[in-house]
Amino acid sequence: MTAAASDEAYTQARIRLVGWLRRQRVANDRVLQAIGRVPRHLFVPEPYRDAAYEDRALPLGRAQTISQPTVVAMMTNALRLCGDERVLEVGAGSGYQAAVLAELAKEVFTLERLTDLAAEAAKRLHDLGYTTVTVVVGDGSGGWPDAAPYDAILVTAATPKVFPAWFEQLREGGCLVAPVGSRASQQLMRYTKFGDRPRAEDLGPCVFVPLIAEGAFPPTTPPHPLGDSVRPPNAPHT
Repeated sequence: MTAAASDEAYTQARIRLVGWLRRQRVANDRVLQAIGRVPRHLFVPEPYRDAAYEDRALPLGRAQTISQPTVVAMMTNALRLCGDERVLEVGAGSGYQAAVLAELAKEVFTLERLTDLAAEAAKRLHDLGYTTVTVVVGDGSGGWPDAAPYDAILVTAATPKVFPAWFEQLREGGCLVAPVGSRASQQLMRYTKFGDRPRAEDLGPCVFVPLIAEGAFPPTTPPHPLGDSVRPPNAPHT
């Protein structure tokens, strides 16, 4: 297959994926259009590229995964981005979720604890022209105060709690979306900051790989077998 034919095949697969997501009603059109612009196959290891536009999580190595497209659509949708926001993502991974966020927000900062994974994500995003994304190496539970306040924060790994630093770095009226619970199962939660009393919304059950950070979960081997590939039922269409 020629390079041009291969690119066309990936484009058609991406169009089919977006159509599938639209039928599942997991996100609004703006989010789906953003997913349609991001070449997911370039964010997965080459051996898995033929599966890049299937609706499932894929391994990245280092006990990490790239999220299932349904999950990416649903979590991104839950942030309710309009286009002028500054967003913090906790858990950069391959950089795919950050690229989708960059299609929808003004500026994105994404935290990754693994130095080599962060360097790969930063190069990939740069090469694809995502100049509004900054990849930072750091511990996720502490957020990234240097660029705060944020209009939205997205946590892409299971966390046992919402850490104070996240709320401190969130602007008034901003929202935080995170899978909160045990290592085995979580509830996807959306918090909207109103002073000292954030409003919490339960978006449904889910299973994500654990957040390895101070005060979160210790590393274990092997990682959770499902990865972040379980979609909460009745995903919001807001």
